[in-house]
Amino acid sequence: MLKTQARLESSKLMSWLSPLIAIVLTMLVSSVMFWALDINPATAFKVFIIDPLSDSYNLGELMVKTTPLLLCATGLALCYKANIWNIGAEGQLLVGALVGSYFALQANEQSGYGWLLVTLTAGALAGMLWAAIPTLLHQLFHTNLILTTIMLNYIGLYLLLWGVHGPLIDPDGFGFPESAIFADSVLLPTIMEDGRASISILLAVVFAIGSGIILYRTLPGFQLRVFGSDQPAARYAGYSSKFIVWSVMLSAGALAGFAGVAEVTGPIGQLIPQVSPGYGYAAIIVAYLGRLNPFGIIFAAFFMGTLYMGSDLAQIELGMPTAITGLFQGVLLFFLLACDFLIHYKIVWQPSAGVAQPSSSSAKQGAA
Repeated sequence: MLKTQARLESSKLMSWLSPLIAIVLTMLVSSVMFWALDINPATAFKVFIIDPLSDSYNLGELMVKTTPLLLCATGLALCYKANIWNIGAEGQLLVGALVGSYFALQANEQSGYGWLLVTLTAGALAGMLWAAIPTLLHQLFHTNLILTTIMLNYIGLYLLLWGVHGPLIDPDGFGFPESAIFADSVLLPTIMEDGRASISILLAVVFAIGSGIILYRTLPGFQLRVFGSDQPAARYAGYSSKFIVWSVMLSAGALAGFAGVAEVTGPIGQLIPQVSPGYGYAAIIVAYLGRLNPFGIIFAAFFMGTLYMGSDLAQIELGMPTAITGLFQGVLLFFLLACDFLIHYKIVWQPSAGVAQPSSSSAKQGAA
């Protein structure tokens, strides 16, 4: 029968190559799907991968898609490095957008740009406090972080829907579920003349690089990695588990909350129900595609942003549903996990234990 056996030593080279292998396998499976839909795979991949980089406008939209993915994935990578399973980036992003929108709506054209800083800070703090809820429950009652963070995603979504249908709705919007357009003083500056990309993409890259430096070049980062690899050894060395758990969870919440408020004060310019098409969930794939390394996550976020942008273009040019992005993400995650599994384990054939046959000499003695 087939059994799995842990490898004595995992290949570091294969660990870094596994995302590329997963991408290639995803493209092969996607090619079969395109053939089944009577779409030339070469044309489809051109729309998904090449066209998002074809002109300055598409490049700007690619940055718009990449920003929340990069921010959320950076925070999640810190959690997963510490072996803390935070699945709540989506809810933290939505709550950050909701609270940030409240402060943005208090501004007017005469407000200074200092109010933009207040709005961004409020969104980041909201995401941080939202992440503090499951952390506190985990510390006091040992609740499962996976379950509590997932459930808070839905609570955050319904809070946003309540806000956009209720107290934050535009009184002059004819009942449409959206807030008023924010004043220019609380809108993030754009970095391209013919696009919506704002300086939030630059801040996201800076945050990712800073997180990488902290993770691999500082003592707290070393303690975090040791805690994630071997918690008993970390406790024996005197590292505070509470400090590490609180630090990574609050950092992830702040980054996700900042991603939310950067969306509403950046490319969207108001609060709408569709703030996020699932950026917080896709960021989990981005984190693992970047090998939980903030430097690698930068490239992984741009790749996943390309898929989001390509999905929009495929809907227009090929008539494909936008749900194709979710299919790509699912297949990519499956192959990524499969590759990682085979890096750490190998499949061996072990014969089933049968009844031992008597030898010929024993048989003769028995007959005598």
